[in-house]
Amino acid sequence: MVALPGVDPSWSTYLDVPSTSAADRPGTSHRWHYLDNGADLDTDAVQGTLLCVHGNPTWSYLWRTYLAAGRAAGWRVLAVDQLEMGYSERTGVFRRLGDRITDLEDFVAAVGLTGPVVTVGHDWGGVVSLGYANRNRENLAGVILTNTAIHQDPERPIPAPLRLALAPGVHGLGTRTTSAFLDVTLALARPALAPDVRRAFRDPYRTAADRQGIAHFVSDIPADPAHPSYPALTATAEGIRSLDVPVLMMWGPHDPIFSDPYLEDLAQRLPSADIHRFERASHLVQEDADTASTAMQWLAERLVGHPAPAADAPSADDTPYVPLGQRLTDLAAGPDAARTAVAEMTASGPPRTLSWRELADDVAAVAAGLTALGYGPGSRVSLLVPPGVDLTVLIYACLRIGAVIVVADAGLGARGLSRAVKGSAPDVVIGIERALVAARAFGWPGRRISAAPLPAAAARALRVEASLNDLRAARPAGIPAPPEADADAAILFTSGSTGPAKGVVYTHRQLSAMRDAVAATLGLGEGASLVAGFAPFALLGPALGATSVTPAMDVTAPRTLTAQALADAAAAIDATVVFASPAALRNVLATEGELTDAGRTALRRISLLLSAGAPIPVPLLEAVQDLVPSAALHTPYGMTESLLVADIDLADIHRAATDARDGLDGAGGGVCVGVPVHGARVAVSPLDAGGAATGEPTTTPGLTGEILVEAPHVKDRYFRLWRTQQDSTRTPPWHRAGDVGHFDAAGRLWVEGRLGHIITAASGVLTPVALEQALETIDGVRLAALVGTGPAGTQAVVAVLETATAGRRPALADAELAEAARAAALAHGVDLAAVVAAPALPVDIRHNAKIDRTRIAQWSGRFLAGTRAGSL
Repeated sequence: MVALPGVDPSWSTYLDVPSTSAADRPGTSHRWHYLDNGADLDTDAVQGTLLCVHGNPTWSYLWRTYLAAGRAAGWRVLAVDQLEMGYSERTGVFRRLGDRITDLEDFVAAVGLTGPVVTVGHDWGGVVSLGYANRNRENLAGVILTNTAIHQDPERPIPAPLRLALAPGVHGLGTRTTSAFLDVTLALARPALAPDVRRAFRDPYRTAADRQGIAHFVSDIPADPAHPSYPALTATAEGIRSLDVPVLMMWGPHDPIFSDPYLEDLAQRLPSADIHRFERASHLVQEDADTASTAMQWLAERLVGHPAPAADAPSADDTPYVPLGQRLTDLAAGPDAARTAVAEMTASGPPRTLSWRELADDVAAVAAGLTALGYGPGSRVSLLVPPGVDLTVLIYACLRIGAVIVVADAGLGARGLSRAVKGSAPDVVIGIERALVAARAFGWPGRRISAAPLPAAAARALRVEASLNDLRAARPAGIPAPPEADADAAILFTSGSTGPAKGVVYTHRQLSAMRDAVAATLGLGEGASLVAGFAPFALLGPALGATSVTPAMDVTAPRTLTAQALADAAAAIDATVVFASPAALRNVLATEGELTDAGRTALRRISLLLSAGAPIPVPLLEAVQDLVPSAALHTPYGMTESLLVADIDLADIHRAATDARDGLDGAGGGVCVGVPVHGARVAVSPLDAGGAATGEPTTTPGLTGEILVEAPHVKDRYFRLWRTQQDSTRTPPWHRAGDVGHFDAAGRLWVEGRLGHIITAASGVLTPVALEQALETIDGVRLAALVGTGPAGTQAVVAVLETATAGRRPALADAELAEAARAAALAHGVDLAAVVAAPALPVDIRHNAKIDRTRIAQWSGRFLAGTRAGSL
């Protein structure tokens, strides 16, 4: 074997292995090639062995990062070349799946492998490794899987690329005569493989004879029950259901072959498995993402290969659990049963309303209809219905039967929404017609239910089996018992403003705690009347016992809320509370001139206005105060992982600003978000000199660090993002928020930006928000972004300013603007490398307010390098 990038030559090993396979004559031996880091390890400190099995058409080179990582972590790694593949012997025998499992058993016996063994597999190596694990459990300590499949549904065709590779006119030419199959597989890497790595993967397969194993592997795909390898595949697929060792699955969701349905099948067979989806990765997930360090982290976290520690006794929770929908049920049975519970404004005509009794009846009817269709505890239901009466009914019906609601809004954009829905693997998608069209176009999993009745032709085309009205009409004998408090209740997707949207899992207990935190912090409860211009409060209104109304707007596009639409919604239920995002409030103020006298009167009755989702400037709050003069204005701080973390009102914002001017310790230097909400603890993990949050949790004034949150209403975990979850909880019992901030001497929290947006300049660590705020006070500057470019520790600091006078493309600011910006920066001790004026800064779709600093930093790097930077 020639020298290869990333491979220590000492790892390369050959061994003659006696064969017991029925494919071979008795007494036959075969020469195996494998990579082995065992000689690098102290034998007394070895944790165990990873037995790594490649698929088709790769070879043991695929696992080179595991050998290096295992050397550092004390794990022996044996990466085999299966017979006919890599540098192992070409036996001239067609080896089927059952033979390959036996071959692996022969190899393990010849090597003399004992002690804790963790099988690791990819592609068809995943099937072979699972076959070995299923039949050899005595020393089995764990299983690691990357993109693979263990079962082929007879009613579902195999993936199109494999169908093409099996086609009679293509198979031999594509897999053996030419290197087409190999080349196409290597081209799936994201990003593209480096030339030397690509050559390394190709090296064992230079001739048609070398590639005979590739052709045989493709031929052995059990496409249907009549295939000779189907029984071996089925035996393994059913056998692994009883595996009782830790399992980790790491997946590249962009794989055109082993796509999400195969992951879902494995997850159902191995329900206790830990799963991490590398959202940008494809089939060669080992090349696209750092799966090796994730595997080592998992082995350590799960104590794989060691006796299981005694389980800690569960901590006592003195807080009584009250199901989220309990107040709805109670109000429906009480004297207020006829009072309006939910209302939905329409573009024309009267609002659609349900009383508490009608809401409870509708929830029960829809719950019964879902039960009749086979949904119940654990079923994942993707709800793609705008906030309003129908969504409210669906949410509480799903929670009542123990189904898990999946909520990802269209504000993620088409690709982001599709990624979220596919990644959540719903059993059913319930949506409006536009959403169901997207479900068909993007191939989303799950059955289909329409929110509104559809014409028969449209229903057939969209594979819709029922409508929401059909659910209401179904009346089975009963529905499941109420779910357990700690069962999963919801998967709520983040905004995607700092990377691919993450699914955040909440249990029923945590959703109820969220309700209680809102009630205790903001004083919302029975008798309150709420205009829900922010989607989460459409969910919480009935849980709080508050009458809630959805204004006539597109909630996924906050800027569609007008002043009159807000007033009409408030008037419809005599609202006293409004919740709207900053982007929505900006448009309310922009359309204030269209308000009728009655509309102004309705807004004057508002006693509490809440705005969250993005930082909100004080001048905007003050302008809103003029519109709702009787209201206390609050700007709660939170995130999808914890809806409420801290809260502050306008009066305290003014006090905080005064404290900053007076030099109160820690005051200033960011956005003041107030004090922790009811039931929550907040601290920061101070930053080190490199900008990493490594310090012990503290509330000491003036120390900047990553914000940590601990509360009963913090998320349970991220959905199928094991590594992300571990990173977020590496400081128990805290959730690491990813935001950066500090406390002042009055105990208030100030947010300074995102951890990922920290700038490490030669002068020191810099957080962006405080200087951005200063830059936004310059005449003509609407928005400001501060970013760093270049190597960590010596980053150049760039200010990119959105101005009305900027040209069509971003360019260096004129002398006057640049001078003003540099002066503001120097007052903060920052020397700007460049000041850029832009017509608009990129912001996230959902909130229309969160600046995409990552994108701006990438653009600035190209701009400063003198290359064609393009538009932002």
